[in-house]
Amino acid sequence: MSADHDTKNNSSNIDTNALRNALGSFATGITVVTAVGTGGQSVGMTVNSFNSVSLNPPLVLWSIDRNSNCFNDFINANAYAVHVLSQDQQNISNTFASSGADKFADLSCATGLSGVPILPKYSACFECVTEQQYDGGDHVILVGRVMKFTDSGSLPLIFYRGNYKKL
Repeated sequence: MSADHDTKNNSSNIDTNALRNALGSFATGITVVTAVGTGGQSVGMTVNSFNSVSLNPPLVLWSIDRNSNCFNDFINANAYAVHVLSQDQQNISNTFASSGADKFADLSCATGLSGVPILPKYSACFECVTEQQYDGGDHVILVGRVMKFTDSGSLPLIFYRGNYKKL
């Protein structure tokens, strides 16, 4: 059954649950973004709002919810790393999607650009410096300049209609 939702240029008429479900029809990869927090601690979160922007200069983007526990850490970070997760890393995605416990406790991370923690395994990793930040409603869109990247060639973890999928 399909539904047609016409907002007639008035976003207050949008059924946010129906919108979330419709947006879920776009399959995405799953990433974990890491940085050094304002207190010098390692911070990280699961993100599926990642995309390439430009090859020249090399730019990528992702967005962060203004209500995220680590919002200020990422907004104030000069550098971060975006790790595209491999299809066998659902547990890492779940760990970094949760709040509370030390997400890095059982990981042996390397140190990347500006001291950013680099996960020990991933499909690809993009080490970035913050290029721009843009207002995106309840999110902020962060554009990063890729300074270094690694591609392991492994298959990515996919998210589709609220569930993990594999290629």
